[in-house]
Amino acid sequence: MSSPIRRVLVANRGEIAVRVMRTCRERGLETVAVYSDVDRLAPHVLAADIAVHIGPAPAAQSYLVIEKIIAACKETGADAVHPGYGFLSENEDFADACTAAGITFIGPSADAMRKMGSKTEARKTVTAAGTPVVPGDNGPSGDGFPTAEAALASAKKIGFPVLIKAAAGGGGKGMRLVGNEADFTGAFDGARREATAAFGDGTVYLEKAIERPRHIEIQVFGDTHGNLVHLGERDCSIQRRHQKVIEEAPSPVVSAELRAKMGAAAVAAARAVKYVGAGTCEFLLGADGGFYFLEMNTRLQVEHPVTEMIYGVDLVAWQLDVAEGKPLPMTQQELDARRRGHAVECRVYAEDPVKFLPSPGKITHMRVPDGPYVRNDSGCYEGAEIPVHYDPMISKLVVWGEDRAQAIARMRRALDEYAVRGIETNLAFHRRCFRHAAFVAGDYDTGFIGRNAAELAPHADENEMTAAVIAAALEAHTHSQAAVKPQAQANGSYTPRVSTEISGWRRSL
Repeated sequence: MSSPIRRVLVANRGEIAVRVMRTCRERGLETVAVYSDVDRLAPHVLAADIAVHIGPAPAAQSYLVIEKIIAACKETGADAVHPGYGFLSENEDFADACTAAGITFIGPSADAMRKMGSKTEARKTVTAAGTPVVPGDNGPSGDGFPTAEAALASAKKIGFPVLIKAAAGGGGKGMRLVGNEADFTGAFDGARREATAAFGDGTVYLEKAIERPRHIEIQVFGDTHGNLVHLGERDCSIQRRHQKVIEEAPSPVVSAELRAKMGAAAVAAARAVKYVGAGTCEFLLGADGGFYFLEMNTRLQVEHPVTEMIYGVDLVAWQLDVAEGKPLPMTQQELDARRRGHAVECRVYAEDPVKFLPSPGKITHMRVPDGPYVRNDSGCYEGAEIPVHYDPMISKLVVWGEDRAQAIARMRRALDEYAVRGIETNLAFHRRCFRHAAFVAGDYDTGFIGRNAAELAPHADENEMTAAVIAAALEAHTHSQAAVKPQAQANGSYTPRVSTEISGWRRSL
């Protein structure tokens, strides 16, 4: 049995650091933030009990330096580390360093990370466990392809189109979709270069490209007592450049029978590496209902809130329980009976909504949505700077509804209330997506954005105009409340004069 945790250092920044600290505070645990030069006034620093400066803005000199994180733990007396996602969250050397220093790593074992961190190793491991994988080839010795010639010979056997994929990473880096033999060598060389630059490892392997797939992931959770469960699926098919933008749970196309099959396959994969903690098995789902393992993310996912919303659980609290040696709080049967409603999440980014390029800068105005069943996990505030050095996420906007139709309606309303000025955002893109007929019908796959780019792309000034309209409406409302008396109606009731203006700007969005 592990010792109770007293003080947690969150080895991350932004919204995920704030989100972890909130659960820690609810449990009466002290929190430690680490920060770089540009994050001195970041929300996660202000939210923590203690904050430690760890270096310059570039992550390679601050958030990715294991020695600095361990030193910060020792300096502050932190007895546990939560890595969040990104940065060092899936770094087995970091997990080993924490263990060696007597610090509880709130995550899986380093051994499980090693086995699932390499895509080629993960494919071999889960195949042995009976989990279906995408048809492909790990290379002559099972450790990637040394030359383009060898890979091309294999690609011909698999059949085009094929995917060339980096063994050491994800997020679309080191990945190339190749539709014919003529383009293969150039794509192979490009994938290796990109993989080397991104992960320090140019190893690549091949997968058969599944036509118009959906990207479905299963949340799994294990404890030190041998218990393993799954918390259903998330549909993450709305992507641009292999990066998720919108997620929902449950998937509109996954039946109860398919959910049980995919859940069992994910649990089998996790059990094969004696998995402990929160993890996610990602699958491609074909139009014929066949599903194939892609990879396992050995950490908490960005989109974990949609799972929390439909199951009514706190997955960070579960992580803390498991790290302390406690058993999982629910069985599979209890979880299956608990699932209720529908949740959707939008990743709100500081980026050009047409080209999807980062838009760093100062947020001069921010109005965030509120109301029933609306959750906004944010690492920003009005007046804050979005730095160029990190992922430009402003927040994760999540809503829950009794069913998918209500969740979509609620998200539309929440997006219409959300206003950010001073930088570009993808809010207008989200508004259009949630009004697109195919999305509303649940008829989409990973190519949805590419096929509907013209319809989803807002006008160049749409974001700014939306924010301006909202700001004007709020100002009008404020002046009206102060200067205009209510007008009596025939029945003795009254309606503020500003009501027409407010409903008008809502309709205009």
